[in-house]
Amino acid sequence: MAAPEVRNDTDEQQYSLVEDGEVIGLAAYEVDGDEIRFVHTEVDPSHRGGGHASILVQHALDDVRANSSRRVVAQCSYVRAWIERHPDYQELTTR
Repeated sequence: MAAPEVRNDTDEQQYSLVEDGEVIGLAAYEVDGDEIRFVHTEVDPSHRGGGHASILVQHALDDVRANSSRRVVAQCSYVRAWIERHPDYQELTTR
Protein backbone atom coordinates (compact mmCIF):
# COMPACT_ATOMS: atom_id res chain seq x y z
CA MET A 1 0.00 0.00 0.00
CA ALA A 2 1.43 3.36 -1.06
CA ALA A 3 1.44 6.38 1.19
CA PRO A 4 -1.49 8.71 0.51
CA GLU A 5 -0.89 11.62 -1.87
CA VAL A 6 -2.57 15.02 -1.67
CA ARG A 7 -3.53 16.72 -4.94
CA ASN A 8 -5.01 20.15 -5.51
CA ASP A 9 -7.85 19.69 -7.98
CA THR A 10 -8.47 23.33 -8.89
CA ASP A 11 -11.33 22.49 -11.28
CA GLU A 12 -13.24 20.83 -8.43
CA GLN A 13 -11.94 23.35 -5.85
CA GLN A 14 -10.74 20.66 -3.50
CA TYR A 15 -7.64 19.02 -2.19
CA SER A 16 -8.00 15.29 -2.72
CA LEU A 17 -6.35 12.59 -0.62
CA VAL A 18 -5.51 9.73 -2.99
CA GLU A 19 -4.43 6.25 -1.93
CA ASP A 20 -3.77 3.49 -4.45
CA GLY A 21 -5.39 5.60 -7.17
CA GLU A 22 -8.61 6.13 -5.23
CA VAL A 23 -9.81 9.39 -3.66
CA ILE A 24 -10.35 8.60 0.01
CA GLY A 25 -10.77 12.14 1.33
CA LEU A 26 -11.24 15.74 0.34
CA ALA A 27 -10.93 19.26 1.66
CA ALA A 28 -13.27 21.50 -0.35
CA TYR A 29 -12.52 25.19 -0.68
CA GLU A 30 -13.78 28.38 -2.28
CA VAL A 31 -11.52 31.16 -3.50
CA ASP A 32 -12.76 34.72 -3.07
CA GLY A 33 -10.22 37.41 -3.90
CA ASP A 34 -7.39 37.16 -1.38
CA GLU A 35 -9.13 34.45 0.68
CA ILE A 36 -9.27 30.69 0.42
CA ARG A 37 -12.19 29.37 2.46
CA PHE A 38 -12.05 25.74 3.54
CA VAL A 39 -15.71 24.78 3.69
CA HIS A 40 -15.78 21.00 4.14
CA THR A 41 -13.43 18.13 4.94
CA GLU A 42 -14.30 14.46 4.78
CA VAL A 43 -12.57 11.08 4.74
CA ASP A 44 -14.12 7.85 3.54
CA PRO A 45 -15.53 6.02 6.61
CA SER A 46 -13.33 2.98 5.97
CA HIS A 47 -10.22 5.18 6.33
CA ARG A 48 -11.21 7.22 9.40
CA GLY A 49 -9.17 7.10 12.56
CA GLY A 50 -5.84 6.70 10.80
CA GLY A 51 -4.81 10.35 10.71
CA HIS A 52 -5.84 10.77 7.08
CA ALA A 53 -7.78 14.00 7.64
CA SER A 54 -4.80 15.51 9.43
CA ILE A 55 -2.46 14.55 6.56
CA LEU A 56 -4.91 16.08 4.09
CA VAL A 57 -5.31 19.37 5.94
CA GLN A 58 -1.60 19.77 6.65
CA HIS A 59 -0.68 19.23 2.99
CA ALA A 60 -3.43 21.60 1.83
CA LEU A 61 -2.27 24.34 4.20
CA ASP A 62 1.37 23.74 3.26
CA ASP A 63 0.39 24.20 -0.39
CA VAL A 64 -1.44 27.45 0.38
CA ARG A 65 1.59 28.67 2.34
CA ALA A 66 4.05 27.80 -0.44
CA ASN A 67 2.04 28.84 -3.49
CA SER A 68 -0.27 31.64 -2.49
CA SER A 69 -0.53 34.79 -0.44
CA ARG A 70 -4.18 34.10 0.29
CA ARG A 71 -5.56 34.25 3.80
CA VAL A 72 -7.07 31.00 5.04
CA VAL A 73 -10.63 31.17 6.35
CA ALA A 74 -11.51 27.98 8.19
CA GLN A 75 -15.28 27.66 7.85
CA CYS A 76 -14.92 23.89 8.18
CA SER A 77 -14.88 22.93 11.86
CA TYR A 78 -12.19 20.28 11.32
CA VAL A 79 -9.81 22.73 9.60
CA ARG A 80 -10.51 25.34 12.29
CA ALA A 81 -9.73 22.86 15.10
CA TRP A 82 -6.62 21.60 13.28
CA ILE A 83 -5.24 25.14 12.97
CA GLU A 84 -5.99 25.80 16.65
CA ARG A 85 -3.93 22.70 17.57
CA HIS A 86 -1.02 23.73 15.32
CA PRO A 87 0.07 27.28 16.23
CA ASP A 88 2.67 27.42 13.44
CA TYR A 89 -0.22 27.49 10.92
CA GLN A 90 -2.23 30.24 12.62
CA GLU A 91 -0.42 32.96 10.68
CA LEU A 92 -2.19 31.72 7.54
CA THR A 93 -5.47 33.07 8.92
CA THR A 94 -4.13 36.60 9.32
CA ARG A 95 -2.20 37.21 6.09
